[in-house]
Amino acid sequence: MYKGDIPPIEAHQRLKANASAVLIDVRTQAEWTFVGVPAVERLVRLAWQVYPTMDVNARFVEEVQNMGLPKDAEIFCICRSGARSASAATALTQAGFNNCWNVAHGFEGDKDAENHRANANGWKADGLPWVQS
Repeated sequence: MYKGDIPPIEAHQRLKANASAVLIDVRTQAEWTFVGVPAVERLVRLAWQVYPTMDVNARFVEEVQNMGLPKDAEIFCICRSGARSASAATALTQAGFNNCWNVAHGFEGDKDAENHRANANGWKADGLPWVQS
């Protein structure tokens, strides 16, 4: 199991404080393009699932290993709401990375009372920096 779920604000603070920490955005290209991405240094865009089939990216762990990150590097995984990123953090932990975290509520967070995301919780709702292409 990965280290745990971490609130977006804490993940952002730890990314700023630790020059070797990375944030892996495990969403799809479509999400990065149309919804936006966290505006942080050391952001890696690497899809956990391949659009449009949404099959698990069989090369995900290999691609992270090829980045040359130390096994104890602080790795934060983020997705839309925290589910895919939990799976990605688990896979990385099983591959020997021992400091992996899941960003709770993800980039857009849970749906609010009107069924919209990015209002209730998550990276965007917490007012953390992000950009849209």
